[in-house]
Amino acid sequence: MFAKILEYPSDFMRLFYPRLCGGCDVPLAKGEQHLCLHCRLELPFTNFETMKDNPVERIFYGRVPLHFATSLLYFSKGEKVQNILHNIKYNERKELAIFMGKLIGKRLQNNPYLSDVNVIMPVPLHKNKQHLRGYNQSELITEGINEVLNLQQSINNLVRTAFTSTQTNKSRIERWENVEQVFNIKHPNALEDKHILLVDDVLTTGATLEACAETLLSNNRCKVSIVTLAYAAI
Repeated sequence: MFAKILEYPSDFMRLFYPRLCGGCDVPLAKGEQHLCLHCRLELPFTNFETMKDNPVERIFYGRVPLHFATSLLYFSKGEKVQNILHNIKYNERKELAIFMGKLIGKRLQNNPYLSDVNVIMPVPLHKNKQHLRGYNQSELITEGINEVLNLQQSINNLVRTAFTSTQTNKSRIERWENVEQVFNIKHPNALEDKHILLVDDVLTTGATLEACAETLLSNNRCKVSIVTLAYAAI
């Protein structure tokens, strides 16, 4: 009997350390990866990638001149997308972040609004915050997207120069003040004449993405588009 168990070590390990769904935290069935079938079927896709003048683009009108902006999923408190983001950000579900990035990449393939994008870049964390967390969730999402799109990946050029407090529970003005002038570009020439796809995990007021895009546009002859995993309508 014991020898039989050892023939299937992964099944044996799942008895004690079950792989959990990133959306609902139930044990995954054999053959499922990262999300259970129910959560995959229930993902609230925005479909914004198919349209100009979508709600994500409109957030930035009059604030920063983006070429295009979109988000993969709607975010609602207490729902599976919030749990996916929580698992990625706080429970070290790195492979889940990469998997969700691949979903984004597949949605953006052959997108006419992004046909000339040649650089993909995550919103950076401050080096101290990244050291404390151990990783940048937006960088992992970027990695997943780029497994599909195969663009030039720029990870360390855009940097966050100040350790800012969390954006949670801040107003729009407070969020902007919290990130104003905290980003810098180390090698501006590397981004000249590029179309940059800027990646983040969740969009709320857009203050952080606006600050990043403004920094990129003020230092380079480039275009900036934005994509996030989730969109929280406020």
